[in-house]
Amino acid sequence: MTRNAVILFAGGIDSSTILALTKSKGYTCYALTFDYGQRHCVEIQAAKRIAAKFEAYEHKIFNLRDLGKLGGSALTDRNINVPDHQADDEIHVTYVPARNTVFLSIALGWAEVLNAQDIFFGGCQADYASYPDCRENYMLAFQEMANLATRAGVEGHKIQIHTPLINLTKAETIQLGTKLGVDYSLTISCYQANADGHACGKCDACVIRKQGFQVAGIVDPTIYANTQG
Repeated sequence: MTRNAVILFAGGIDSSTILALTKSKGYTCYALTFDYGQRHCVEIQAAKRIAAKFEAYEHKIFNLRDLGKLGGSALTDRNINVPDHQADDEIHVTYVPARNTVFLSIALGWAEVLNAQDIFFGGCQADYASYPDCRENYMLAFQEMANLATRAGVEGHKIQIHTPLINLTKAETIQLGTKLGVDYSLTISCYQANADGHACGKCDACVIRKQGFQVAGIVDPTIYANTQG
């Protein structure tokens, strides 16, 4: 029998690579995407396309739009501008308060319903050191909490949070995904992509994406608005 796995799936480079990797390991994949009041919905459309391509057993789009009402992030508050690429020595204004904790908690609930003991998450501390909820120590702490707070955990069916990209560079992730057949032209990384899905080319996510393809030695398939990719 195959094992069920829940994959946090945003339609970008990391989560698409994670979906492909999980599929290659023989898991039955349940992809989980969140509509949390982010600036654009093109990443959700991207997630739909990629989940279909990799034949996820189920792709659930969870409505969390009220999370955006908390504000405090350039990704959810239209009164805060998305800045150009920032230094990594501070918490970025694109950090969404408690986002990954909320996402992982819902993934945990779905995993229990599915009798799944595996949750896959594409967090990468090498590229996102300024986001505290993308760090390895946070993931380990969440896993410990998950097994203390769930019926599955206390009955001995331990749930594991898998973060296979946590110490990879973006270039290494792109190389891995390319080997697994990921079509990165379908993915969206930009924090403020336009309605056509064209990336700004200037935000943190775009700069990291461009650098990743360059270092990996792979042509960047992204369409950048008003710039040359």
